[in-house]
Amino acid sequence: MLYTNRVEIGNFLLRVVIGLVFLANGVSKFQGGIGNTVGWFESLGIPGFLAYVVAIVELVGGIAIILGLGTKIVSVLFGLIMLGAIFTVKLPDGFLNGYVYDLVLLIISVHLIINGSKLLSLNHFFFKGQNESNLSS
Repeated sequence: MLYTNRVEIGNFLLRVVIGLVFLANGVSKFQGGIGNTVGWFESLGIPGFLAYVVAIVELVGGIAIILGLGTKIVSVLFGLIMLGAIFTVKLPDGFLNGYVYDLVLLIISVHLIINGSKLLSLNHFFFKGQNESNLSS
């Protein structure tokens, strides 16, 4: 029982920190002017509308994952964003000067996809005693 509680505390800490990181990045994209982000995406050869998608996923997903709503689903979306960032922007700059930070966020996302996070999770609160979906814990 003690081991499970310690694992859940770790999962909770990862969930909240990744949520805060993505929330801050989403807010930043809108505060800096989403048009600037759209232009940057287009300069990389990425369709500009994806800037809106990424910013909304970061903003709304950050809030959701902090609250423990759809943790595994949001983690999949975060992982996709990180894969996109690594392979479209960061890879040429190498490990330390390029994609190390994104890789850490990707691995935290993968951890949460695999393990979920039930501690202080609204999903767990709402669905306690029911069969929780594997994609929502």
